[in-house]
Parts: sequence; structure tokens; C-alpha cells
Amino acid sequence: MPDPTRVKRFGTTFRLGSTSYVYPDDVLPNVQRLAQAGDVDDIELLLFEVDDGPSNLPDDRTLAALIDLAAAHRLTYTVHLPLDLRLSANGTTQHASLVKAERVIKTTLPLTPYAYVFHLDASDIETSGWVERSLSALERLIAWVPQPELLAVENVEAWDPARLEPILKALPISRTTDIGHLWKMRRDPLTVLDGWLPRTRVIHLHGLGERDHQSLALMPAEQLDPVIDRLRNYYGVLTLEVFSTSDFFDSRAALLESVKRVGRG
Repeated sequence: MPDPTRVKRFGTTFRLGSTSYVYPDDVLPNVQRLAQAGDVDDIELLLFEVDDGPSNLPDDRTLAALIDLAAAHRLTYTVHLPLDLRLSANGTTQHASLVKAERVIKTTLPLTPYAYVFHLDASDIETSGWVERSLSALERLIAWVPQPELLAVENVEAWDPARLEPILKALPISRTTDIGHLWKMRRDPLTVLDGWLPRTRVIHLHGLGERDHQSLALMPAEQLDPVIDRLRNYYGVLTLEVFSTSDFFDSRAALLESVKRVGRG
């Protein structure tokens, strides 16, 4: 777990993170380049497994290399589960999203991830019993992790994040607060951050252009700086959730310039 008493080399209390797809290469080469350059403190591992198709789940040799890199560079990992979580239609057999989640969690446990980030499936959110079904799915997930607070449910732009409140009230899990998704919904993050931050283990930050998950440099200072100011005493992971080399380094520069402006202010 990150040490919240350590002063960050970026002049922030949070740990700066990237995805595992900054460079057009596999997970391990990305982690090697980012860790050795000292560009980040945490890397969000984006893992997938296609039925009868490709998979990027790390094998034993890759896991050993990731563990060594984390130890050498004081690096942590967050893991983004591959599918939106739900029960099967009849509630008795395990839905594919839970099968894959279990496999990803058990594979990555040797990395001692700081968080497992996930979405809930909302295809049936308007039907009776959605909260109860979501809770049942999450109770299965909790059994696979060392502590339930490692599970960090993410707000998405497709539906009202207030829908998560009864789930967060019922279970001792954490939040992933995606600022970019709030911006995409045209919702001011400042209206929710005070209430959400105590449960927030991971923050996702990205810019908006023709779509989201683009460079943070697209966001005007008057929109970005108040958010960064509100995060002065946030000690979790802040992931720049973009997926190209230029978007990451432009986002990193924009974030650090915002940190400087807020500090001067």
C-alpha cells in the first residue's frame, strides 16, 4: 500500500498513475519503460481474456518481473477488471464477467494490487432488484480479495452515479472516482468530491475532445485547477487514464502545470 506520509516527487500527496498501454507494446514492456524512467508511481493493468482467443493475463515469468519492478521502483499496481460485473440470468450459474474477474484477481494476487477497479453492469438497471443482484455479485467478488476495500467501483457516464449509493452503503468497498466521466456528463466534479473522497481509493483523470480518455491538455485551466486544488490532501492513486504515448505525456505535463498553478495560488 502506498505510504501516505511520503512526500511525492511530483509535489503532490497522491500517487501518479498511468495505464499499461502508454506505449504500443505489451504490458511488461510498458511497465519497464515507465518504471525505469520514473514517470509514474502506479500502473493500471488493463487485462483481457477472449474466449478461445487472445489473452494478456501475465504468466509466472511476467508476474515475477512485475514484482521485481515494483520493488525496485516503489511502484504499485491497480487492476481494471475486464467486464462489467453482473449475475447470470438465472442467478445460479456464474456469469462470464464473474468468471473472468475471479481469474484476473487470482492471477494478480501475487502483485498485491492497491485496488481492483470495476464497473457494474447496468443493462437492467431500471428493473426491480438491480441493487440486490449487484450486491450478490459483489459478495462473490469480496470472497476472492484480501480486503473488501480493495474493490473500487467506478462511476460511468452512461448512468447516474447516485445509483451506487445503496451498494456503497451496504458493502465496505471503495470508489474509483472518474473525473472525466463526470465532465462528460456535464457534471461539476466539485459538487460530489467532498462526499466521495473519503471512500475514493483511485481517481481516473482524462480530457475530453471528440470523445473522453483523451489528453488532459484539452481541459482549460479554469476547469482543471479547481479539481486539483480539491485533491491537495488526497493520498490515493490518481491515474491518467489515456492510451497513447502522446496523450499520456501531454496529460502528465498538463497535470503538473496545474499542480504548480494551484500551489502558487
